[in-house]
Parts: sequence; structure tokens; C-alpha cells
Amino acid sequence: MKKNFILILSFVLLAFIACNSDNDEAVAVNTVAFATTSVNLTSATTPIEIKFATPTATAGSVTVSFVETAVAIGADFTTLPAAIGKTVVIPFEKNVSSVSFTFNKIKDAVEGQVKNVVFTILSATINTTIAENKTIQVNFNETASLGSSLAPEVGGPTMPNQVFVDLSSGKMTSVLRTSWDLGFYSGTDFRVVINHTVKMSAKQTASTNIDEVQEEDATMIVNGNGSLAQVDNPTGDIAKTAIAAISAIDVDNKVYLINMGSNPASEKPTPGKEGSGTGSSRGWKKIRILRSGNDYKVQYADIAATTHEEIIVTKNAAYNFTFLSLLDKKTVSVEPQKAQWDISFTSFTNTTSMGAGLVPYNFADFVLGNLKGGATAYQVLTTAFTYDAFTLANVDNTKFTEDQRNIGSNWRSTTGGGTDANGNPISALVVRTDRFFVVKDPAGNVYKVKFTGGLNAGGERGYPTFQYVLLK
Repeated sequence: MKKNFILILSFVLLAFIACNSDNDEAVAVNTVAFATTSVNLTSATTPIEIKFATPTATAGSVTVSFVETAVAIGADFTTLPAAIGKTVVIPFEKNVSSVSFTFNKIKDAVEGQVKNVVFTILSATINTTIAENKTIQVNFNETASLGSSLAPEVGGPTMPNQVFVDLSSGKMTSVLRTSWDLGFYSGTDFRVVINHTVKMSAKQTASTNIDEVQEEDATMIVNGNGSLAQVDNPTGDIAKTAIAAISAIDVDNKVYLINMGSNPASEKPTPGKEGSGTGSSRGWKKIRILRSGNDYKVQYADIAATTHEEIIVTKNAAYNFTFLSLLDKKTVSVEPQKAQWDISFTSFTNTTSMGAGLVPYNFADFVLGNLKGGATAYQVLTTAFTYDAFTLANVDNTKFTEDQRNIGSNWRSTTGGGTDANGNPISALVVRTDRFFVVKDPAGNVYKVKFTGGLNAGGERGYPTFQYVLLK
């Protein structure tokens, strides 16, 4: 009897050990995690992988939740398996080391937008722990806008604003034209531009003494007078500025007399006319600019002053220029970063003939290209191509020239208002419908651009509108 009891006890112990061993295997804990913590979408369909530390003991499923930033399920993306509410259940088989679900991108992010979806592992039907990589951020890559219709707010017929437009994002940046006076080039050269939007001019003196009294010079007035040497070359050539290159040898840097130009008109002109530079004088200054290491040292004062002030202006490679207000005595923000704008709407010191050769002249309703940032443009006449029919295959890269005025005033005419009772022409802005423009941005995106308006309902200038399409 005793012998039988020992035998039965042995079987019970063996059974207990076997059952305990089976239980250990059943409750073995696996680990689950995303294969990576982020992914940038480069195609319409992207697999999102989830890994197991060891092959799965049984079939089951993993449940993930998601949070959207500037996107919506169904409109910007879908998943496979399909999401239920804000979760996705992903089935898996036995003995697999990973499983994936599919992310389907419907819409790209337009340049400048932040669009993403963050997925988080919530649970699995098998016994698991969730490792550190429990979330993954799926980023929508930026892409150029396919096109839009825009209305830059230059501020009406007095055009107080300068508006910078980035076609790839549709973003417009508006600044007061009178907010700056000098622009300090950020490239390898040491060059300084004057404010081309307010009829400013600069004249070199023979002096190197900034504290020497200077006098106003009537020959520096822009519009019918003035010298081309006293304004920056209107093509935008940085080697042809009114202020000579800043020398590393201090004695070579002369004092300049600065005509600060004119304010916008204080009252609206009659419909059809513009008042971008018919306001009060902005005064006169004298400046002397030296190098300070890789930066600029600016000495400045009123022309009758016998003492001066100084400021260091630092180069910033992200921008074409660092801008300085002599009136406010500080650097100011004007242009967006050099790769983040393509064209600007402004008034501009161009040239015209007054019968005795070219002279500086203020043009309103002007469009400049971001030549220094890498944007270029050219004009297409509709006798060659219609706007609607023009495609990327029609682009002639030889016509992109180094001139920031390739749009300029070519988009409009001011002689379309007929004549008055005395036979004199009536000024009225008319959009030229016999042409459009091709613009290549700093990233190489190519757009066709068509101007659609320049007046408001009351016939006032300073209300430009245009539309554009990305050529693909």
C-alpha cells in the first residue's frame, strides 16, 4: 500500500511539473514596437511596420490609435485595414516576427504646412509588453502648390506696402516700404543697396570724415532728374550698386550723401493715378560704411551733424540682405528667407527716357523677381502660346535672364484711359491680356503666371490680382 501511494504521488508531481511547464510557455511575454519612430512619405502608399521580439506563439491582432495634425482621415489619408474611429486593428498570423498596415496618402502638404499623423500601439491580443518605440510619426512631405489666385495687399493707390509672394506655398508677406533704408548683402561680397521703393539716391563724397557737414543736393532728386550712378542698377546686379563695394581698407570707404526719398502720398490720388512717391520728403542722411570682420560697421548722422552714431550689421546667410532703418536706428525684418519668396509687388526706381537719355524714375505697380535668391522669369506672348495650352514642355530655359524686372511693369499699361475734353491722355491702369509669364522658383518649380486685375471697383490703382499654375 505504501509503495502504491509513493507511485501515485510521483505521477501527481510529474503532472504538476508538466502543467507548470506548459503554463510557463503559455504566459511567455513577447515585446512589440514600431520598426522606426518616424517616416517621411515619399509615395502614395507606405507600409508601417510593427515588430515582435520573438515569433508570435499564436495568431492575434495589434491595436493602434492615432492623432492627426492638420489632416483628416478620409480626406488626407486612409489606412488598410480601415480605421474604426481613431484606431486601427492589424491582424497577424502565428509564428511571424512582424506585421504591417498600409498608410495611403491622398493629399500632399503644401510647402510651409506641417501635416502628420502619430500612431501609438495600444495593445495586442497576445501577452506582450510595449517597447520604447510605441509611437511613430508619419510626416507628409512638403510639395509645391499646384496653383492659386492671389491678391497682394500693396495698400491701394499710395502703395505703402511691399508684398513678397512665395508661389510654392501661396504665402504673402507684407511690410511697409518706409520701414527700411539700406540692405546689407549676405553673400561673399560686401555690398549695400538703397531702398529702391521710395525714390532714394546715394552720392559719394570726397570725404572720409563722417562728422563733416554735408548739404542737400538737388541733382539727386529722382523723377526727371538724378543720375543713374546714384541709384542701384535696376536689373538687380549686386556688382552695380550706387554705393561702391565696401573695402577692407578703411580709408577707401567714403562718406555718402543719402537722399532718403519720398513717403507715399498722405491722401488718395484721383482714380487712375498713383501716389506711391508723391508724399513728403523723408529727409537727408550721411553714411560711411566699413567692414567689421565679416560684418558691416555703419556710421550715420543727419547731414548737418558734427557727431555720428554707429551700428554693426551682421550678415545672415539665410537671407539675401540684412536691412537697416536709419530713421529707427536698428535692423528690421523685411524680406522672407532668400529661398522662401519668388516675386514682390512694390513701387520701384527704374529708368525712363526724358528726351535726353535715361534717368531714374519711380514706377508704381511693379513686380520684381527674387533674382538673388535664385528665382527667374520671362514673358510669353499669346501669339506664341495661349495661357491655358502652355505646358512644361513649352518652357524655354534660355529665356530666363539675369534681370529682376522680367515681369516689372510689363504686365500692365497706363495709357488705356482714353483722352479728356482737351485731348490729353487719361491715366488708367489696364492689364495686358496679350501676355503671361513663366516663373522658376529657387527650388526649380516652374509656374505660369497670368495677371487678372490691378484696380478696385472704384478704378483705384494698387489692387493687383493674378493666378498661377504649377507646370508638371
